[in-house]
Amino acid sequence: MVAINQNMIQGFVDAGVNGATTADKGKALEDLICYLFDLVPGIAITHRNEKNEFATEEIDVALFNEGLPFLPNIILVEAKNWSNRVGSVEVAWFLTKLANRGLDFGILVTTLGITGDAGDLTAAHQTVAMALPQRRKLIVLTIDEISALADTDELVKLIKTKLCDLAVKGTIG
Repeated sequence: MVAINQNMIQGFVDAGVNGATTADKGKALEDLICYLFDLVPGIAITHRNEKNEFATEEIDVALFNEGLPFLPNIILVEAKNWSNRVGSVEVAWFLTKLANRGLDFGILVTTLGITGDAGDLTAAHQTVAMALPQRRKLIVLTIDEISALADTDELVKLIKTKLCDLAVKGTIG
């Protein structure tokens, strides 16, 4: 267990809120993601803001995982520091990025979550649910959820709970 410095988290959140440009806001959220996952033993940040060879898709953060055996070795993370919830088009695009790389798991980090209702599987929630038959899993972490974490054990438990919600409920709740 490694403690998460809430002052650091708040600093990244504030930098995102006060960012002068969308690039500044995005960088602040990516910095938060890197800070958070770099604390987890066995996880390394390998890439940031890398485009594929065709310059058609950008990956915000790539992680190499050797510390969490229930997750794949390669984890892609998409950051959306928006003033609205992330819609189904953007969620589908991230799922496409995963599919194009032969990956079955990704993490979307957002300020406000995704559109729709988890119980009714509307909007972006339906997009996440429809990826399950393709054996593709996407979890969503919000700034509020991250801000509530005291240590890396709580982060791991949150990820496990979201994965189990996907398997049991067919949604990210």
